[in-house]
Amino acid sequence: MDTQALQAFVTVADQGSFTAAADALFLTQPAVSKRIALLEDELHSRLFDRMGRHVALTEAGEALLPRARRILLELE
Repeated sequence: MDTQALQAFVTVADQGSFTAAADALFLTQPAVSKRIALLEDELHSRLFDRMGRHVALTEAGEALLPRARRILLELE
């Protein structure tokens, strides 16, 4: 699990959209999607329910979010 994937996850959760997260991170939307996909593969769980252009956290995503925030905060 790398910090870039965690940052992408937290930003998508905060923004509610992969496109908005990509803009906030100065990345392309496919780059953000790939980071999330790699994280989901690593965790063997979907983190977001995709509903058109908007996303919502799954139960696994809800469980990961506070931990991801704490890890990123500790790394700062």
